[in-house]
Amino acid sequence: MTSASGYRQAWEPQFEDNAVGRLKREIWHASERELDDILAEYGFPADRVEWGTPGFYIQTTIRHELLAQRKLNDIVIIPVGCTENHGMHMVSGADTMFVSMIAEGVRRYTKRNGRPVALALPPLMYGAHPYHHVGMPGTVIVREEVVRELLIDVMLGLWNDGFRKQIILNNHGQLWVLESAIQEFQKRYQLPGLFRVIDWHRAVREFFRTREQGGEWNTDFVHADEAETSIALYLFPDMVNMRYAVNTQGKTYLPEGHFDKAVDPYGRPSRWSEGEGHFAIELAATPEGVVGHAAEGEAWKAKRPLAAILRYLTLVVEEILAVFPPGKLPPVEEVTLRKAEEMEPFLQEPLSEGWRPVYALPALGQHACR
Repeated sequence: MTSASGYRQAWEPQFEDNAVGRLKREIWHASERELDDILAEYGFPADRVEWGTPGFYIQTTIRHELLAQRKLNDIVIIPVGCTENHGMHMVSGADTMFVSMIAEGVRRYTKRNGRPVALALPPLMYGAHPYHHVGMPGTVIVREEVVRELLIDVMLGLWNDGFRKQIILNNHGQLWVLESAIQEFQKRYQLPGLFRVIDWHRAVREFFRTREQGGEWNTDFVHADEAETSIALYLFPDMVNMRYAVNTQGKTYLPEGHFDKAVDPYGRPSRWSEGEGHFAIELAATPEGVVGHAAEGEAWKAKRPLAAILRYLTLVVEEILAVFPPGKLPPVEEVTLRKAEEMEPFLQEPLSEGWRPVYALPALGQHACR
């Protein structure tokens, strides 16, 4: 058994000299004890996912308590996942639990500091998928337009309830659909607010680097592999059985160098999602449900990337609130084509005198007919 302190990086990436870069540099050089201390600040290791815990999510918080909390912090994190085969050694809800437990850690931290971020129960227990997942048993594919419209409706409902700063937290290979949902949401409704999707492992991609690149991993992050198995072993070990973990290799037809891996470690010309046909579909090449070396998963390997994403999401929340305190939004006429006077009743506290629900607001532009 190796440990996080048993391997020291030979070099570090070129981190920017700003809050994000300094945060990442600190995590990059942290010892195992320091990582444990950071994770403990966020309540890790955690006993379980908190979907049913009173007060953890918008839907499980008593209404008057929720409204009081929103006056302190009106940011909402929306974890989204999928149902996807992760091999015989793991569960198909892994992606949803990854992002949920990360978001729950951020909530624990911000609540202890007096400004609890809101969480919305995962609207995507079944997600969109790239073509090469087609036909894989254990993977449930929802049409992209259904996923997009569901997210748009969720975003609109949360906006109507005063949660107008929204972070969609993703783990699964459906990023292009989530980006499309945000773009379509704004083209259709043109609402002042902050709307962002964060692919959490891409946000801290430096911490998934292999040993050859100065990191701690033996293999590149792909799917249900060394990286995801390690994260699962740390977050929900009771749902992992390493006796069934296997190592596999996908089948590609072109030489290496054109398409990148899951967290873009090489800066190649195309991301993995920007093409099909250049490699075999999952059912043909890796029917095990694992793309990579799952047998090399170890819980300690997950500590650094998890500490990094928890710290980063905390920074995102803090910097948003520093610029836009609860109840404050970007100027209507600078971020939309609407007039401030028109938006005034819709921006008031829900159910207050003079407030109007967003559903009464006319759509604009090319999407007004929807």
